[in-house]
Amino acid sequence: MNLQADVCIVGGGPAGTLLGHLLAKNGVSTIIIERSAGVNRQFRGEHINAETEAILKEHQLFKRIEDLGILKMKKVEYFSGKNMVKSISPGVHEDHVGIHVPQAHLLSAIIQESEGNNNFQLLFDTTVKELIQDEQGIYTGVKAIQNGEEITISSKVTIGADGRYSTVRKLAKIPTIEMTHGYDVLWAKIPAPKGWEPTTRMVLVNGHQLALFTQTGGFIQIGWNIAEGSFPSLRKGSLQPYLEPLIESFPELEVSVNEHLQSWNNFVCLKVQSSRCETWVEDGLILIGDAAHTMTPTGAIGINCGMKDAHILAPILTNVLTENNILSEHLKIFEMNRRNEIKSQQIMQIKQETSFSQKFVG
Repeated sequence: MNLQADVCIVGGGPAGTLLGHLLAKNGVSTIIIERSAGVNRQFRGEHINAETEAILKEHQLFKRIEDLGILKMKKVEYFSGKNMVKSISPGVHEDHVGIHVPQAHLLSAIIQESEGNNNFQLLFDTTVKELIQDEQGIYTGVKAIQNGEEITISSKVTIGADGRYSTVRKLAKIPTIEMTHGYDVLWAKIPAPKGWEPTTRMVLVNGHQLALFTQTGGFIQIGWNIAEGSFPSLRKGSLQPYLEPLIESFPELEVSVNEHLQSWNNFVCLKVQSSRCETWVEDGLILIGDAAHTMTPTGAIGINCGMKDAHILAPILTNVLTENNILSEHLKIFEMNRRNEIKSQQIMQIKQETSFSQKFVG
C-alpha cells in the first residue's frame, strides 16, 4: 500500500499528535503512524504546567481534555519524615500548581478534535522500518509495517516524534549526547485513601527523593530515586526499606501500600538519562520531543517540552512547506528557536537534583 502526505509523523504521543492536529488545521496533509494499538498505553509523565495549559487553551483543546477528566493540584508539599517543612500554594488568580492529565484523555481529545479533517490521518499498529531518501539524500518518507503488511508513505517532511529510543533518529544516524545522572526511578501506583488531597508531595529519605503525585481516578503515583543501575540487586532483597519510610511519613497509606505493593513486580524501573542530539534536522527530516532531547523526571517537564516543540514547529513547518523549502538550512529555524531553552532546562534539572535537600530547610 502506498500513501502520500505533506508530512509523515512517526510517533503518536502528545507531541506527535498535537503537531499533526495543528498542521492539519493549517491545511497541511499529515499522516501519523503509531506502533501501539491505541491511546490506552502506560505513561508516567502526565503532569502539565501552566505554559502547556496555555498552549492547549490557545488551540481550543483544553476544554475537551478537561471534559474527559483532569485533576488540578492544590499544593506542592515538602516533608522530612512526618514533618511538613514547606508548602507551595497557587499564586494570585490561580487555582492550582500543576495539572494531572491522563495521556489517554489528552490524546483522545486531540484526535476527536481532528475528526472530520481530511488532512489528518492516524495509523495505529504501524511500525517504521526504513527511511526513504532520494538521490540527493533528502528524506522523502518512510516504509512501515502495518498488520504484517509493508506500506510506503511518501512525504515532503518526516518527523521523528518517537521518544527517547527514537527509531527515526537511529535510522537517520543522528548522533546524540547522552548524560547519566547517577540515579534511576522506581515507579508504582496505588489507590489513594479517602480524603487524600490533590497534591504533589516530596519527601526526603536518607538524602534521596521520594515523590508522590496525585492522579485522576483516585490514584497516587509514587517514585523512589535509587542508585543508577541498582534495581537488579534490589530485587533480590526486601521491599520493606522502601515501603517503611513511605508509611512512616503517610500512615494513611498503609492499607493501600500493603495491599498493592506486595512484590517487586508491582514496580517499574525507569533508567534516568538526559540527551541532546547534535542536530535536530536533516534535509526533509525533523526530530522533536524526547527524540531530540530527552529530559529527566525532575520537575515533570518532559511532556511539556515536547508539546511546546509541536506548538513552535507547526507554523514554521507550514511556512516552509508553502515555500517548498525543506532543506535543513530552512528547517533549522525550529532548532534555533528551541535548543537554548532546552539546554537551559536540562541544566536547571541538574541543579535541582544536586540541591534537592536544600528544599527541606524550613
